[in-house]
Amino acid sequence: MHLNLGFILGLTSLATAAFSTTTRERDIVNHRPTRPPSYPLAVRNPYLSTWMPSDQVQTLPYAEPQFWAGQSLTWSIMARVDGQAYSLMSITNPGDRIRPAIVRTAEYTATHSVFTLSAGRVIFTLDFFSPISPSNYLRHSLPFSYLTVSVSEANSNDIQIYTSIDGRWAGREQNTARSFHRDGSTLAYALKVKDAVPYTEQSDMATWGEAILSSQRTSQSKLSFSSGKRGEVRSQFVNHGKLSGKDDTWVPGEIVAFAHDLGAVSGNHSVNFAVGYVREKAINYLGKPYTGYYRAEYPDTYKALSHFFEDYPAAALESDIVDSVMELQAKNVGGTKYADIVSLSARQAWGGLDLTIPNDSLDADDVLAFVKELSSNGNLNTVDVIMPALPIYYVMDPDYIRLLLEPMMRYLAAGRWQQPYVIHDMGAHYPNAIGHDDQKAEPMPIEECGNLMVLVLAYVRATGDKAWADQYIHHLRKYADYLVENSIDIELQLSSNDAAGPLANETNLAIKAAVGLKAFGELSGLTEYSRIGEERAELFFTQGLGTDEGKSHFVLQYPNEPASWKTPYNLFPDVLLNLETFPREAYQMGDTFFKGVRAEYGVALDNRQDWAKSDWNMWLAGTFGDKTTRREFIHDLWAYMSNGKHNWPFSDRYIATSAQGNEPGRPVLCRARPTVGGHFALVALQGPKCLQAAVARELEDAQKASEIVREDL
Repeated sequence: MHLNLGFILGLTSLATAAFSTTTRERDIVNHRPTRPPSYPLAVRNPYLSTWMPSDQVQTLPYAEPQFWAGQSLTWSIMARVDGQAYSLMSITNPGDRIRPAIVRTAEYTATHSVFTLSAGRVIFTLDFFSPISPSNYLRHSLPFSYLTVSVSEANSNDIQIYTSIDGRWAGREQNTARSFHRDGSTLAYALKVKDAVPYTEQSDMATWGEAILSSQRTSQSKLSFSSGKRGEVRSQFVNHGKLSGKDDTWVPGEIVAFAHDLGAVSGNHSVNFAVGYVREKAINYLGKPYTGYYRAEYPDTYKALSHFFEDYPAAALESDIVDSVMELQAKNVGGTKYADIVSLSARQAWGGLDLTIPNDSLDADDVLAFVKELSSNGNLNTVDVIMPALPIYYVMDPDYIRLLLEPMMRYLAAGRWQQPYVIHDMGAHYPNAIGHDDQKAEPMPIEECGNLMVLVLAYVRATGDKAWADQYIHHLRKYADYLVENSIDIELQLSSNDAAGPLANETNLAIKAAVGLKAFGELSGLTEYSRIGEERAELFFTQGLGTDEGKSHFVLQYPNEPASWKTPYNLFPDVLLNLETFPREAYQMGDTFFKGVRAEYGVALDNRQDWAKSDWNMWLAGTFGDKTTRREFIHDLWAYMSNGKHNWPFSDRYIATSAQGNEPGRPVLCRARPTVGGHFALVALQGPKCLQAAVARELEDAQKASEIVREDL
């Protein structure tokens, strides 16, 4: 099918007006394995998080990618075939001399988003690759992402490839400065805000670092570069297939660009580019700057970039294994649709996190991880954000549970938080992990105390590292005592779902407290806490304080609210860690009950709401013994994810039912949150490190096979 310019622009207007997709548009692009709300392009940390809304994919040659919060970014890609220029992505107002390529397919895996386009008789592939390698701290912490542009079906065609970005990547386009750098064969442009204040943001974008565009010279192509006015730089490429190498005086609004001249190409060929955002002082932890872990080995940004390019073959090999292992394990426990869900969730879950070391000493033994509460209030290391994301850490590298909790545990151990319950977060807004010496963190007493017990036990069970927990056992016991004293007659307080408002005597919080007490008993060896946890479970289930009279379900609030209900997702850690705080019958209630309250897109959070939480629903699905009910929860989430009604990075909160007059299947407020790590709950039931171990085995086998081939050669 060939599309003329007018028709494509018409589709663009239609996509802007509504997020629905017509049958004709669906015929244009084949989305595999399904159509997601938005495709992750470069997603490595809270400040390098670039996406392509799926409703713009059919007009990709004109479409602008977006930062996770919704701001448009220039990331233009062109190709030139036998003197004719084609737009491949984000060439707005292309003029008469640039033709749009035709988008054929769009595909995502856990680590890649891949688009194929035809430009005349030549096929181009855009491969946006963000490595997920949590056990390889160097690879995982590098703040760069790959763009590989590949050529296929070329028949002695003369081909050049171009990409550019602008100052919007720096967080504030005005008052930007440009610089150019070389490290051997690696060339890079850096864009930064002049006189930026450290640790400051604008609309969730960092403003104190440097946006990077880079590529490497190779023996198979000629690399050129230029910066300046958008139209003039593009014209250099359109007219000559190369860039001038000149950098005029920089004016905000201009672009920086690289171009590869491949010459005559027959068959297949590819070139690599990199985009990134570098913050030397990445995190303010209690007044001390922490920087990216990679700087322990590569303190110079451009040497780190050179390593990033040189690491591409190894990173790509590992990513293929991550993609296939994750898909296989997800299919085995939840089917094809579940594999689609977790594959889309992976980059987003890891992309909310920074892995850091002290900026002064670059001590690689002092590693701390920090996660941003994206899309709500920007809190830092929120305990009830770490908690829902637990399953992905549990299966891919449980050390991250410790790395994320350690900043808080040091703070609590220092006595700077004086409340009798666990602090909600380590800072009101990322990247300032400065605690709350004013004692005014959002209060979620039972929520965070229960979370901490479960998280620490999950870490110890998964790693065998009891020594780390033992050094904080005195503080943990204090918070366990809070649960003992305050988790029957529960005062008015918030749970993790603060948008639902505070409740007194919320059953799901009482469940969390019971499981948390059993977890602390297991962790500490103090059996009285385990006994109290089991007694609380007996009170709320066996004696019926937290259920309706017929024991068909747990109620939202006790006592005397028999018709109320809430998804009791806090049962999941009891199942995951095999604590047996609650009897099997407590879980079996949900097998039947939730079939009866299921709506157009599944089950809402509770009987008061029309919105659901995807992470908690996957947690709850993990407690079901009935595989039919579990499958329904998976299918409902998949239907929401792929319905074409929205274009945000995977929102974990969405309208599930039309009962209150809202359109079901649309997201609510939340974009790109790392809590989608909770979608891995069903995988986590296969055991700690199940993905990590399988990837390590296959990677070792692949490396051995490669060595054998080299020896044979």
